[in-house]
Amino acid sequence: MDGTQDTVSGLRTANHGGAAGLRPIMRTANLSFMPLPRALPLSLLACACAAPPDSSPAFTVAAGDPVPHETPEEHFFGASRVQFDPAVHAGRRERLADELRASGGGVFLCPSADGFSSGETFRQLDDFLYFTGLELPNSVLAVDADGGIATVFAPRRDARFESATRPNDFPGRPLADDPELARRAVIDVRPIEELDERVAAWVAAGRTLRVNAGRTGDLEPQRTAFVQSVSPVRVLLRHLRAIWPEAVVADAFTAVARLRLVKGPEELAVLRRACEITCEGIREAAAHIAPGVDERTLEGVLENAWKRGGAQRRAFDSIVKSGPNSLWPWRILAANYDRRNRVLQDGELVIFDVGCELDHYASDVGRTFPVSGRFTPEQRRRLELSTAVADAVIAAVRPGVTLRELQEVARAHIPADERRHMQTGLFFGHHIGLDVGDPNLADIALAPGAVFTVEPWYYDHEDGIAVFVEDVVLVTQDGAENLTAALPRTPSALERMVGR
Repeated sequence: MDGTQDTVSGLRTANHGGAAGLRPIMRTANLSFMPLPRALPLSLLACACAAPPDSSPAFTVAAGDPVPHETPEEHFFGASRVQFDPAVHAGRRERLADELRASGGGVFLCPSADGFSSGETFRQLDDFLYFTGLELPNSVLAVDADGGIATVFAPRRDARFESATRPNDFPGRPLADDPELARRAVIDVRPIEELDERVAAWVAAGRTLRVNAGRTGDLEPQRTAFVQSVSPVRVLLRHLRAIWPEAVVADAFTAVARLRLVKGPEELAVLRRACEITCEGIREAAAHIAPGVDERTLEGVLENAWKRGGAQRRAFDSIVKSGPNSLWPWRILAANYDRRNRVLQDGELVIFDVGCELDHYASDVGRTFPVSGRFTPEQRRRLELSTAVADAVIAAVRPGVTLRELQEVARAHIPADERRHMQTGLFFGHHIGLDVGDPNLADIALAPGAVFTVEPWYYDHEDGIAVFVEDVVLVTQDGAENLTAALPRTPSALERMVGR
């Protein structure tokens, strides 16, 4: 096999001849593609430098004021843009190959999102975006850890841009057949039809296929009484099992999670801004808190501020809950409560557990406010207790500590008579990054660049009091930095934000 050396990543990009009559890797409705009636030439040369990102004039609002966060204008029919500098994504692939070789080697297979939509905006799967920076649908990344080869297998054309009955509205867009794609991403791009042949060769050679199923342990899904959607990763696993039952398929979760735990400077810059936007939204919403206002009004103020700040979407459904709603975790509320129409009452508390998403990176911040503008003595005491537990955890953060050890710190700071009111013994936070719940390895020593939330919940159903404070914490060289510290946390400061 002929190959060239990728000077950016150190991984070879192979030049392979075309293959005809191969089975497409995904024969399901969720991972299909529309074949191109004619084959266009594809450049297989991966250059060491990428083309500069599209430059567009700053978008302005009607009054002429520039939008605070300038997102490049979408060019729907041009080459796919890359999230960060291609060298960043290439370096991640190289480190992944190192991780895989340390645990037995093999070939990492990572699918992209399917791209089919009922109106929602496309959101790439986290791992595919992390390692390629591309927003390609219906594609698979293969990283051959032993051979040092990274390849993206993509549809020749984008099925979303095709319609036989409406050619004027859907003029088509090439993907694998676009020579600019490989040049911009600095990675070998091949038609998806070739993937099965490549997998067959790996299986015949006794190579281990590595897939990230999202957790450690058995790759098979855990049985549940609930109906669950089938993810592209699950579709890929089923395909591998069906066509090559003799294949050795192993988990790649730990290798991927180790890499994603530590954020690079380009990621931290986006995370910082996402946290700032979220906090500003909470500030604006708090100014509208008053008896007679309903929860969805506060949610609207919050999310309006996020859009003006440059965020593309919510990182998760905003949790704004007041009075008796505040006494229950959102998983319970979401089972039936979707109108967010409860009207705030004097003397109650309203909890925000919210976060925007900026350039695919999530934020997650929580605060508790008194509807009347003043906490009662008992409300204040419970909030101070919860905040003290959070402060103890943040103070214990340093390189080398594990999340499990921090969990014990939280447990030790909860008074014995309050432990039944606090979840902290089981849960006090989660990693955050491309996902609001990034991969978690509780026993891995934290390193500078790790980012996670600290959120000790407090629920007292007998007294009808629930309080919540959540912050995003970055591990630094000598301790921790609270990325959301600019948003007030003390009862008195929170009171001053209400209705102002």
